[in-house]
Amino acid sequence: MNDKNNQRVYKMPFATVYPLYIKKVERKGRTKAEVDEIIFWLTGYNAQTLQEQIDNKTDFENFFAQAPQMNPNVSKITGVICGYRVEEIEDKVIQQVRYLDKLVDELAKGKTMDKILRK
Repeated sequence: MNDKNNQRVYKMPFATVYPLYIKKVERKGRTKAEVDEIIFWLTGYNAQTLQEQIDNKTDFENFFAQAPQMNPNVSKITGVICGYRVEEIEDKVIQQVRYLDKLVDELAKGKTMDKILRK
């Protein structure tokens, strides 16, 4: 991925991608509550602070920079998303975005929440 694409992702408002995550999982019979649980687990946000980020149209770069507590188990998130191994992505923000993509993808593919949340 080149720097120009990375900058596009950095500046993309989380609020524009969030409904797409929900739509993706709902098509597969999963729920918004499950997407929220994944986001809470990954970032440490709660319902109120997540809604504030959405209302403020916070971009991805700041969404992750302001995350209360990135989960220490993120290193257990491995595999390929969008043609890249998530554990090998060097750009921190892009890696965090891909972690979230990967977890939402696993939800849509029917994995159990325990597996998704690396329990």
